[in-house]
Amino acid sequence: MRFSVIGVGGVGGPFGAALAAAGHDVTFIARGAHLAAMQASGLRIIGEQARHVSSVQATDDPASVGPVDVVIYAVKLGAVESAATLLSPLLGPDTAVLSLQNGVDAEDRLAAIIGKGHVMGGIAEIFAAIEEPGVIKQVSPFARIRFGELDGSESARATALRAAFEFADIECELTADIERVVWMKFALLATMSAMTCVTRVTVGEIRENPDTRAMVRNAIAEVVAVGMAKGIDMSEDDVDATMVRVDSAPAGGRASMAVDMERGNPMELPWLSGLVVSMGQALNVPTPVHGFIATVLKFHQDGREADV
Repeated sequence: MRFSVIGVGGVGGPFGAALAAAGHDVTFIARGAHLAAMQASGLRIIGEQARHVSSVQATDDPASVGPVDVVIYAVKLGAVESAATLLSPLLGPDTAVLSLQNGVDAEDRLAAIIGKGHVMGGIAEIFAAIEEPGVIKQVSPFARIRFGELDGSESARATALRAAFEFADIECELTADIERVVWMKFALLATMSAMTCVTRVTVGEIRENPDTRAMVRNAIAEVVAVGMAKGIDMSEDDVDATMVRVDSAPAGGRASMAVDMERGNPMELPWLSGLVVSMGQALNVPTPVHGFIATVLKFHQDGREADV
């Protein structure tokens, strides 16, 4: 299959590298120093599941690539619309744009630009971040993808994509209920992004402290309550299920939003805790934990230039 990867960071980088190492035709769309490093020395994944793809196809010009079978779309939530301007040359009649982003609204925002028929929903389960240009550090021993068509169908392109992932030894699941899968990740991701930012410590430290552990559970419960109010297939049992995932996450891990805050980069806060709060307000669901976090972190959400 022909792939293009837009967003060659902690998600697009490791999965794209795995596909390229398996022999798939993969082109990375990047820019600046990251692009220059990949063109010169390939793409290196260090830490867990380390690999070095010494020669990769990388460009800042999608028009030079042409239509592909699948676009791995892994940009930050704040760049959904701006990065979508790169997609047009990559789209054929049946091209799937697999959204591997955080949050619960990326697919809708993307579909409004390129059409719902091109969009495929997905989540990535991985802890990784750019260490330096051309190098991505993965701290999780796992790297999984769960994906599916927005209409729940098991389409030919979805089954072909599953086969491509399996050929590349990427752990994956094709699901008929991607909406619930995305929301279940959102309950975990919005909470742990918030908590690792506001505490400045690791997942292990947060979950081992009784006070912060209780705060995590309450924040997860808020997301589940909002999801239930929106008609998502969720229940109160999903709070316990999400806590199990908190306990199985790498102890030394931190959410990518915490790394962004540390580096002075723009944060995904408006589409994570901020979105929990706005949806809760619209549905009359209280969200005090996410409300507190969205308030105290807002001074940093636009990056270092906005710091006071």
